[in-house]
Amino acid sequence: MAKHPRLSTDYLNRYAEALMLIDLAADDPDIVRDLKAWRSLSYREHFETSPLRIAPSALEAYDRLAPERKAAFEDLCRAMTRLVTTATALLADRTDRLDAITIVEVAGDALRRQIARATEFINANGTVDIVATEMRELQAEVDALLRR
Repeated sequence: MAKHPRLSTDYLNRYAEALMLIDLAADDPDIVRDLKAWRSLSYREHFETSPLRIAPSALEAYDRLAPERKAAFEDLCRAMTRLVTTATALLADRTDRLDAITIVEVAGDALRRQIARATEFINANGTVDIVATEMRELQAEVDALLRR
């Protein structure tokens, strides 16, 4: 194993792909089909099947995280997944009350912020504390989007 194993942002490409699809969905309703096919994976699942040569080091670094930091990161990833799933459902079931542009703007902005937080955590090799209050703010944004 690597002398100083590091977490890898390669994992976040999965969420960046979902963000790109969400952004495109306002102009192309057929993109919703691709969003429905999108699947999240855990950090561990991603690197266990990854052909990248850094995968073993990324997993070792992940295994070395303090349990509370790992749990907070996993909570953040679940929140990002819920956001993608919610946006997908709303885009698939458009109503007069909620137009695609609004869905894309709100969901895209929230997902960008969450990806940025996850990137910061990974780039700091897990030393950044992910605060639970931001999770509640994200959920409040999703709830507000559903009420529109």
